[in-house]
Amino acid sequence: MKIVQTNAAPAAIGPYSQGYTSGSLVYTSGQIPLSAETGEVKGKTAAEQTEQVIKNLKAVLEAGGSSLSKVIKTTCFLADMDDFAAFNEVYARHFPGKPARSTVAVKDLPRKVLVEIEAIAEI
Repeated sequence: MKIVQTNAAPAAIGPYSQGYTSGSLVYTSGQIPLSAETGEVKGKTAAEQTEQVIKNLKAVLEAGGSSLSKVIKTTCFLADMDDFAAFNEVYARHFPGKPARSTVAVKDLPRKVLVEIEAIAEI
């Protein structure tokens, strides 16, 4: 096993790593729409935040030797299921391979963001 760490994605905001590789898989921690440069939330709408989340997810996957095209499973968290259509539109553009996915609404997300995504991908 090996920790995945990259400056191209925001640093962890707690006692966890950005991701881990194990065997032929990379597991990412949930990514939220923080700027890697400033640590501030980027985007006000669910669509804008989803773009930033996927940018961060892509950076962690690439640091682990993978890519968005090799994702086999995502778990997606929304602060409000009313944002599902806007989230889904952005998500579909970045994941044309249609990995397995769970999407759930949660009461709150870190830093009061609207979207969080974690992934499992082949290396």
